[in-house]
Amino acid sequence: MGKIASHNKENIEGIVVKSTGSWYTIMDNNGKKIDCKIKGRFRKQGFRSTNPVAIGDRVRVFVKKKETPIITEIFERKNFIIRKASKLSKYSQIIAANIDQAILLATMITPKTYIEFIDRYLVSAEAYRIPAILIFNKTDSYSKDLISNMNQIISVYEKVGYTCLAISAKEGTNLELLKNMLKGKVSLLSGNSGVGKTTLINKLDPFYKLPTAEISDYHQSGKHTTTYAQMHELNFGGHIIDTPGIKGFGLVHMDKEEIYHFFPEIFRYSKKCKYHNCMHIDEPECGVIEAVKKGQVSDIRYNSYINLYLEEENKYRK
Repeated sequence: MGKIASHNKENIEGIVVKSTGSWYTIMDNNGKKIDCKIKGRFRKQGFRSTNPVAIGDRVRVFVKKKETPIITEIFERKNFIIRKASKLSKYSQIIAANIDQAILLATMITPKTYIEFIDRYLVSAEAYRIPAILIFNKTDSYSKDLISNMNQIISVYEKVGYTCLAISAKEGTNLELLKNMLKGKVSLLSGNSGVGKTTLINKLDPFYKLPTAEISDYHQSGKHTTTYAQMHELNFGGHIIDTPGIKGFGLVHMDKEEIYHFFPEIFRYSKKCKYHNCMHIDEPECGVIEAVKKGQVSDIRYNSYINLYLEEENKYRK
């Protein structure tokens, strides 16, 4: 904390722990929380963002007596994870910054988390060098067939190298294992609306009694009980960032030629391709296509890669 000129003015450093759009809450080095705003426009990382200040950012705040505290500086980020803004195609949304790991909470039903959504999230985490963990929730409500399907999906991702875990936040199944993964780290928690993010936080730390909502019987999807991003301190050590549910995960600033770099198993087998500029679509003597035929790269992951590649190619043509 650095004093300037008067006892009624000071510069305070802290971490952004809550963002509601126009207001931000920071926690200083002494644990004190301060509500503040930003003045002017910040341009960080060289792209246009709907939220230049993100949860997890370390910032400097200018505090003057009887005036609204103002964020004056955002310190350099060690990392961040980003997605395309849902309504503004030319803008991006920074989900969180300075995180140790990104956790995707998924469900097999009510609502169903689709494989391509999972892969988009994992590709984004890989692009920004953030370790990712895949958690399947609501196992208490799954039939034997769904359990079998889930285990097959988990097998695919564990083979790639991702940590996976099946839990029931409702019944507390495997929550101790999850606590060990979260302990001492800053973890981002993401997923579709209704997958149980808020319920999970309430179960992990009984101090929190965050509001939850039932799944819509008609749409089989969740309601937005979390309307803004917020960082919560966990009583067993560590912090978890709760985010509003997301329907889609648009990739940002990624050339189609580099997408395969962020599928670890595809990148591994790309080294066996005959041509250095192989895109692993229909080229001859492609190491990746051969690996798919042999079952060394799963069909579902390869299909996600193809869909993402073609999507970016179509953008380029437009």
